[in-house]
Parts: sequence; C-alpha cells; structure tokens
Amino acid sequence: MTTTHRIVILGAGYTGMMAAVRLARRTRKLDVKITLVNPSSRFTERLRMHQIAAGQELADNQIPEILAGSGVEFVQGWASSIDPEAQRVYLDGTATLHYDELIYALGSNTDTSIVPGAADHAWTLNDPRTAHRCSEHLALIAANGGTVAVCGGGLTGIEAAAEIAESYPDAKVTLISSSEPGAMMGAEARAYLNKALDRLGVAREVGQAVTKVMPDAVELADGELISADLTLWTTGVRVSPLAARAGIETDARGLIVVDSTLRSVSHPNIHAIGDAAAVRQAWGQIHGTCQSGMPTAAYTADTIARQLKGKTVKPFRFGYFHQPVSLGRKDAVIQFTKADDTPARFYLTGRAAVLYKESVSSSPVPSFKLSKKVTVSVQLSKGGKATRVAA
Repeated sequence: MTTTHRIVILGAGYTGMMAAVRLARRTRKLDVKITLVNPSSRFTERLRMHQIAAGQELADNQIPEILAGSGVEFVQGWASSIDPEAQRVYLDGTATLHYDELIYALGSNTDTSIVPGAADHAWTLNDPRTAHRCSEHLALIAANGGTVAVCGGGLTGIEAAAEIAESYPDAKVTLISSSEPGAMMGAEARAYLNKALDRLGVAREVGQAVTKVMPDAVELADGELISADLTLWTTGVRVSPLAARAGIETDARGLIVVDSTLRSVSHPNIHAIGDAAAVRQAWGQIHGTCQSGMPTAAYTADTIARQLKGKTVKPFRFGYFHQPVSLGRKDAVIQFTKADDTPARFYLTGRAAVLYKESVSSSPVPSFKLSKKVTVSVQLSKGGKATRVAA
C-alpha cells in the first residue's frame, strides 16, 4: 500500500511549468510524486509567438531539460478525459494517471469559431509550428508586395502587426479592430502607440467587426472588403472543454469556478490556474495573461505544500501592474496600471520600454530554472487596498 501523495499537472505552459518546479522544491522532503503532462516536449513561449511569425528564431527550450534535477516526472501526451470521481486522467485515450490532487493548467487558445471562414483561412499564434509556417507564407507575400490583415486590436494584435510591418516593410499591413487599438491604455500611451504604428506603415480599420474571412480578403460589418493575402487572427479566447465534459463546475466560458484558494468549488482536490480558472478579486475577475497566470501557479504550489504540512492558507490576492507592448524590436510602450488593469498615470516609451519589455518576455524560463533552487518572486503586485476586501 502506497502513501505517496500523487499530484498531476495538466499543461506545461507558463503556469504549469511554474507550478511544477515550485511545488517540487516546496515538497522535496515530503512523500510526493509530481507528474507534468504536456502534448509537446518543447516549452512554448506564448509571449513571443509574434516574433516567430515575423521570421525570427527563438531558443528551443525543452521541458525535460528545464525540469532536470527537480524530481518532476514529465509525460508527453494529450489529456483526453478526466474522471474526477475516480481521480484519474486518461492520456491519448490509452494511458491512465491516478492523482490525489490535480492542477489544471491547460490555458487557452485563440477562438477562430466566432467568425465564418476564420478557422479555414486565418492563421493564429497558438503554437510555434503554426507560427513558423505563417512566417514562411509571410516571406513570400512580402517579396511580392502583398497584403496582410491582423484581426484584433488587443496587445497580441498590436504586437503582431508592428512586428510584421518592421520585418517585412514591403508588405502592406492592416490592423483591424472593433475598438481603438490599445483602448485599455491611457490617452498618452495610446497616442505614442499610434505614432509608432504610423511610423511602421501599419494601416488601421477601427470601429467595425470582421464578419467573414475569405482566402484573399476580410469582410467588415459594413460590407467593405480589406485585401489580405494572409490573415492573422488574434481576437477571441477559448479554453479546453475537458473540465466541463468531466462535470467540473465551469462558468459560461468553460473556466473552472474556483474559491478564494483557487480550488474547484465542485471538486476541492482540483486546483485551476492561469487562463483555465475563473478567479475573482474584490475589483473583479482576472483576465488571462502571463502576468496574472504565473502568480496563480506560484500561489497554488505554495498552498498545496502548506496544506500537506498542516499549515494554514491565506486567500489568493492579485493586482495588475503593467501592460507591456512591443512595437517591433526597436520600440515599445509600457502602460503602468491600477490593480484592476485600468491605466495609471505613468507610462514608459522608447529604448527604456524596449529593455523593460524584453526583461518581462525573457524572464519565465530563467525563473523556472532558478525556482528549482530558491523561491522566486513572480508577482509584482497583490493589489494593495483593492484586494484587501473579500471578493
């Protein structure tokens, strides 16, 4: 009869990786077995997918190498279903993993189902392989002075449009957004962003939704067609249906509903982190970013370790701190924020912002490796007064 406490982590993105290495260190003197499951052995730097699409090569960070020496077992495979009553995860429809506690870190992807034609004709930045193929097409299109449409005026769309325009100046890049690009920023930071897009030659179509994606064009709500030899889709979010199918309580978007300690309200031995969790604070619900995801992972690792040692646990607290946006390799803008992600007074631009943004984008992998040895802080703000009141 085994007494080993089995912890299975689904997903090795930013949150799953942080949870794995931090939890391994926190429980190294306990009888705990940690298993990390992911379809690919390569760690995907989601913050940098727009760079790959623009033809840049990133480091090949292999998950087993990052985990080396941590004691975490890595299993490469797809989680096809969960049986929360039997406490089992089924991989690829064949292998089975038993767990005492499950950390659900499956993240999210761009939703191409919301507009006709997007799934068939638009590219996404969901994984490196797709981004690489996209870059190959972009190179051919740019060589012929072709057109590129980037759909979505959020941070990902802005970064992608700027990166592509800088890397392929002969291509005509149009950023399409139903709202003002960078609308979450303050007026001064947004003005700087727009000047940078002008300098890079990025055209904007603002105020209309995309109603259809075609092989060579994008249709807007008023019927206008925007020429697009390549369409990049960056708007809309969808999560894995795995939790909902398993009978774990989820919200309308499929996010696992959690309590103040990030445990599933329907199955307390399941912890949800990052984009997979519906996390509420006193100021509102957290939206999925690496900025918020890494703290949920670190908190969950610490929480499980403390509970295994019979210690008390405080509720999770988080507040946003910044909105870092790259504008190609030579420019950036950083909007500092209040806890609820609304813009604060200060912002940073130019070379200083480039260095700031690069430090943010490049920090996760070194943080994982360092977390095997020491406790690394991955949270810039707990929200101050905004999170001291119970949600």
